[in-house]
Amino acid sequence: MYLRILFIIAFLGAFSIAHSDGLPESRFTLINPLADSVKQQATSPIRAIKDSASFAQSSSAIAQSSSAIAQYSSAKAQLSSAAPFSSSSATTQSSSSIAQSSAESAPSSSSVQSSSATRSSTTIAQSSASQLSSPAQSSAAQFSSSSAATSSSSAAYKGKNPYGLPNALMPLWESMNLRQKAGQMIMVFLTSSQFVIENELGGVLITGKHLRSVDSYMERMNHIDSNIKIPLLVATDQEGGLVNRLSSYSDHWRNTPSAREMRYMDSVKIRKISTKIGQTLKSIKINMNLAPVLDPSKDHRGSNSFMEEGRRSWGNDTSNAYKVRAFVNGMRDNGIVCVSKHFPGYDSWTNSDSQIAISASPKETIDKNISFFRTLSKDIPVTMVSSVHFLRISSRPAVFDANIVKMARRGFPDMVTLTDDIWGTSLRTWASGKTQISPRKAYPDKDFKRLVSALIDAGNDMLMISYTSKAKDMLDIMMELSEKNSKYKRHIEESAARILKLKYKMGLLKK
Repeated sequence: MYLRILFIIAFLGAFSIAHSDGLPESRFTLINPLADSVKQQATSPIRAIKDSASFAQSSSAIAQSSSAIAQYSSAKAQLSSAAPFSSSSATTQSSSSIAQSSAESAPSSSSVQSSSATRSSTTIAQSSASQLSSPAQSSAAQFSSSSAATSSSSAAYKGKNPYGLPNALMPLWESMNLRQKAGQMIMVFLTSSQFVIENELGGVLITGKHLRSVDSYMERMNHIDSNIKIPLLVATDQEGGLVNRLSSYSDHWRNTPSAREMRYMDSVKIRKISTKIGQTLKSIKINMNLAPVLDPSKDHRGSNSFMEEGRRSWGNDTSNAYKVRAFVNGMRDNGIVCVSKHFPGYDSWTNSDSQIAISASPKETIDKNISFFRTLSKDIPVTMVSSVHFLRISSRPAVFDANIVKMARRGFPDMVTLTDDIWGTSLRTWASGKTQISPRKAYPDKDFKRLVSALIDAGNDMLMISYTSKAKDMLDIMMELSEKNSKYKRHIEESAARILKLKYKMGLLKK
C-alpha cells in the first residue's frame, strides 16, 4: 500500500512536468530562479517522501497537489474562453492573468506543513501555472499587496461567483463593498479629479470644453490615474460630422466625416479614418467612443429621421453593418471601445434631451430597427438606451422600461447598458410626473430619488449625469434602496460585474 502511494506521487510529478514541457520556451524563460529549483525537486518526489515526517503528511501532499492542478486547469479554461477585446497584445496579457490566477490558487508554502514532501508537491503544482506566466504584473497585484491578494484570491476561487467574473478579478471583487460597486455604475461630466477619486466612480464624460484646455484636462486625468483603485471608462462623443469633439482639440480634425458621409465610403477607407481617430483619442486618455449611431435614417412613414438630418445615421437597415464594423475595428485597434446608440432606434423628430420625445412607430418597424443593433452586438459591447417614448410598445421612455433594456441585452448577457444624460430635461420631467419643471438646479430631492430608482429598476448598468456633484446623492440613494430591498443590492452587483468584465476585456484591469 505504501509503495502504491509513492507511485501515485511520482506519477503526479511526472504529469506536471510533462504538461509544462509542451509549452513554448518563451513563455517562462524570464520568470525567476524557481524554474531551476522545480526541475531539481521534481526529479526526486519519492526521496522527498522518504524524508517526510509521517505517512499522513505525504497523503496531504497528494491532495494538495491534485487540488492545485485542478484549480490551474479550471482557471485556464475559464479565462481562455473569454473573448479578448483587443488584438495580440491583449492575448499575451490574458495568458499572464491566467498564470497569475493559477499560481494564487495553489497553496503557498506558508499555509502547509514544512515536510519536504509537501513542499515538493506544492512546488510542482505551482510550476505548472508559473510556466504560463510572463514578466507583466498580475491583475490582482494592481489592487492590493501581494500577501492580501494571495489570501483573497484563494478564498475567491473556493467561494461563490454568481456573476461569472474571471477568476483574476475575484480578489478585486471580494475587496469591494457595495458602495464601491455602485460607484462603478456612475459616469460623470469631469470636473474635480478629487471628487471622482473620493467617490470611486466608474467613468467620466469628456466634451469639447475639456479638450479646448487640454493641458488642464490631462493634469486632472493623470491625477485620477495615479490615485484611483479601478481605472475609469473615459468617454466622448466622436461620431464625426456635427458631433465632433476632436475639433475642439485640433483644427486638424475639424472636417472629420460624418456617419452619413462614411457610409458611402468603402470599408478600407473607413477603417483607416477610424484608426487615426482612435490613435488620437488614445493619446489623450480616452478609451470609449459614444458612437456609432445605429438609429434609422428613415422614420416609419419613410421620411428622413432626426438623426439622418443631422448626418448622424449609418443607414436604414443592416446593409451597412460591415462598414460600421470597419469603424468599430479601427477604434478597437487602439483600445477604444465603441457604444451603439440609441436603442431600440431613435426615430422621433424631437430632441429627447430637452423634452419628452414620442415615437409612434409600429412594433414591426421597431423590430426592424433593433436588427441593426443585434447584427453588431458581438462587435459593440455597450449600448446606450434611448430616452424616446415608443408609444406602441411601452408606457414610458425606453430607458425606464425594463423590457426594452432586457431587449438590448437579449442574447448577450454581458452587454453593458448606458443611459444618456439623466440630468436632461426630458427624463427629469417624466420622473417628476409633471409637464414642466423648474430650472436645472432647482430639482426636488424626492423627484431625483424617483428618477434614479426608476433607472435602476429598469436594469440600466451605467448612469451618465452632467451634474457631477449629484453623483454623491446617487450613491446615497442606491445605498438606501439596497438597505430596504435586497433586489437593489443584486441589481447593483449585476451591473458592477458587467462593467468590471468590460474593463477587464478592454485591458484596463490587466496592467
